[in-house]
Amino acid sequence: MTQLHSTAVKAVKHSAGAAAAVAHEGGRGLLHSLSKHPLLVLGMGIAAGYMIHKYRREIIGSATRISEKGRDFVLQQRENLEDVLAGSADEAGQAQ
Repeated sequence: MTQLHSTAVKAVKHSAGAAAAVAHEGGRGLLHSLSKHPLLVLGMGIAAGYMIHKYRREIIGSATRISEKGRDFVLQQRENLEDVLAGSADEAGQAQ
């Protein structure tokens, strides 16, 4: 039963790798052909600008939340580091 399972896993991994390679090649060709047409690039830029303008409040809110979480993480790590340093200083003082 384990041999069948390992064979199935190998087959899935192989087919997933092949699908990723095909998607990469197809995507590269698509972007290359799109970049050759200036009106398509302009249209994609206008569409992207419209979507960014439409969802600007959500984008700003998400960026603010992410920066607050990052700031909290840094402060928490700083406190942890200070605790470790204070603990090691206490141990060094007791050893002498």
